Amino acid sequence: MNTTPPPYLSLIIPVYNEEKNIIPLFDAVFDTFKKQSFSYEIICIDDGSIDDSFVFLIDIANDNNQVKIIRFKKNFGQTAAMDAGISYSKGEIIVFLDADMQNDPSDIPTLLRKIEEGYDIASGWRTNRRDKLFLRKIPSKLANSLIRRLSGVKIHDLGCSLKAYKRDMIKDIHLYGEMHRFLPVIAARKGAKIVELPVKHHARKHGKSHYNLNRTFKVLLDLITVQFISAYSTKPIYLYGGFALLSLFLGLLSGLAVILMKIFYNTDMTGNPFLLLTVLFMLITIILALMGVQTEVLIRIYHQQGKTNHYFVNETINITKEEKWASEKKHQE
Repeated sequence: MNTTPPPYLSLIIPVYNEEKNIIPLFDAVFDTFKKQSFSYEIICIDDGSIDDSFVFLIDIANDNNQVKIIRFKKNFGQTAAMDAGISYSKGEIIVFLDADMQNDPSDIPTLLRKIEEGYDIASGWRTNRRDKLFLRKIPSKLANSLIRRLSGVKIHDLGCSLKAYKRDMIKDIHLYGEMHRFLPVIAARKGAKIVELPVKHHARKHGKSHYNLNRTFKVLLDLITVQFISAYSTKPIYLYGGFALLSLFLGLLSGLAVILMKIFYNTDMTGNPFLLLTVLFMLITIILALMGVQTEVLIRIYHQQGKTNHYFVNETINITKEEKWASEKKHQE
């Protein structure tokens, strides 16, 4: 039986085709951590890389058993990689870091100090962002502005992966789509205390960015999902029912107009467009009510059956059987 106490920090690093960044990334991480006194583990998720990223990761893990590797069978995306990292992690504090060397590992102790001050989430803010203006900075700024307005969470840079979380705030959150960006928003709905602080940002030196405008649109669509889950995850019929009642009200008004026009103006009811409008609103009311009931049933089935796997692990390194079992158990809860 493993009696080793869990580490203070779990650093989770998704990796996808970053072979030229692996060595400088770990040099920077180890250089930062050797100046600290906390215990840690580093969990790297190879998200189906087709270059030599995994080879470099193996070499590092063979020299340091604090480095753990999870290799996906194929590319499942950053959200799935972060979700796997959370499932396999054991640290009291969870920090996410991209492998592209644009965020600086030396900022991690600053984030941790904010957690020690009592915050549940310390979020990095790339105030001097070194990315392309039209492809990255402007779309990101617009998306962040919209998310702040709709969610009420006053964070300027949700897209910055460098964030520190108290484990209790995110351990039960199930991620999919592009939901990793909304972790602070979801945690805020649970009462998380959040602080945002500037972090360094560097231009990419090696490799190719995996971001494009298409991901911005996906993020905005996922925002709708987050808003729905946050407000109606246990009672979706309230949302559909509200629109159904509105449609019913409009249908009754339209029907009343048909009757009054017949009484006072002797207007032919069968040729009155308001009659068609009444029928349309009534049909919409019935459809929305049925969708509400259907969604209610689906939500109940989801909560009863638990979480479905949306990634598949090919192999792991420096991860014990007990840790695998614990991860699978957390994944099903």
